[in-house]
Amino acid sequence: MVQPRVAIALGDPAGIGAEVVLKALAALADDPPKDPPEDPPEDPPEQPSKITLVGNRALLEQTCDRLVQAGFSYLPDLSTLDLLEVPLDSALVSQITPGAESAASGEASFRFLQTAIAHTLAGEFDGIVTAPIAKSAWKAAGHVYPGQTELLAEQARTTRFGMMFVGRSPHTGWTLRALLATTHIPLRQVPDALSPDLMTRKLELLLDSLRDDFGILQPRVAIAGLNPHSGERGQLGHEELEWLTPWIHQMRQQHPHLTLDGPIPPDTLWVRPGQAWFGTSRPVQTHDAYLALYHDQGLIPVKLMAFDCAVNTTIGLPFVRTSPDHGTAFDIAGRGIADASSMKAAIRLAISLSAQRLIFQNQS
Repeated sequence: MVQPRVAIALGDPAGIGAEVVLKALAALADDPPKDPPEDPPEDPPEQPSKITLVGNRALLEQTCDRLVQAGFSYLPDLSTLDLLEVPLDSALVSQITPGAESAASGEASFRFLQTAIAHTLAGEFDGIVTAPIAKSAWKAAGHVYPGQTELLAEQARTTRFGMMFVGRSPHTGWTLRALLATTHIPLRQVPDALSPDLMTRKLELLLDSLRDDFGILQPRVAIAGLNPHSGERGQLGHEELEWLTPWIHQMRQQHPHLTLDGPIPPDTLWVRPGQAWFGTSRPVQTHDAYLALYHDQGLIPVKLMAFDCAVNTTIGLPFVRTSPDHGTAFDIAGRGIADASSMKAAIRLAISLSAQRLIFQNQS
């Protein structure tokens, strides 16, 4: 039987990472992961999983003690959890305080993720779940990266990767999948960063993921426009006329199995996904995935719909990577009130995708 092995990097220890991980594991003990990705031709059977935490025991014990003091009594027994210990100097640990971002917390979270990546690339894990980090804390510690995604790609030695967000509606069961063409860059750089070559790479990544991770062989994909009203025939911007629309026509010819719609005006692109997410009295025709052109164009609607259950999934890596769709929440760290729903969803999706990849590998 295929047993996916998943590592959970505990994130910034001054944030809510360890708290939501412990809460999610407690919840999953009563509600084990059993839902595979939506709509595969044949659902993979329910798989047991091996979960290993990657972090520092002293910091993890401090988190557990604070949760008990806050009245959260239902927690996993730390002695029963697999922990890949990341040694930290006691002086560094002493500088870490809940809610206080620092170079010390940034250094700890960087080492947690670096360790998880190294052991995954060595074949010990099939996937990684990453708890939230603070980019500014990484920078203060001397590690300058736009985010965890870029470190993962660098360590995996790939430039072919993408940031996709996946969420299953608790209202209707519909699954939202949104890929970003550009990620952590200033808004003024977006038009220059976008090109037919970039869009082709992102679309091919998306199609590979829909096929391999979700079993969707003839997908429907929506492409956002860049400008208001998708440029209004050149009145509000020229990118759609000059290259985006011709590129879409070219992709339709190259991928006859694909239904590709766009460029759809950004202010209307998310209307039907919103209706499918929250429910409507009338049938709604949706797409299997949505390709947004820049960070906020995709993430504002995703977070409005699915803030507590969306999962950040890095596609294109040689292993599965998921992460909850929220940050470190320093303002509530150490108080025991963080919502673990998104972390629970991230763990479940990592297990499910890892199992499906292992099944595919064994069959090929």
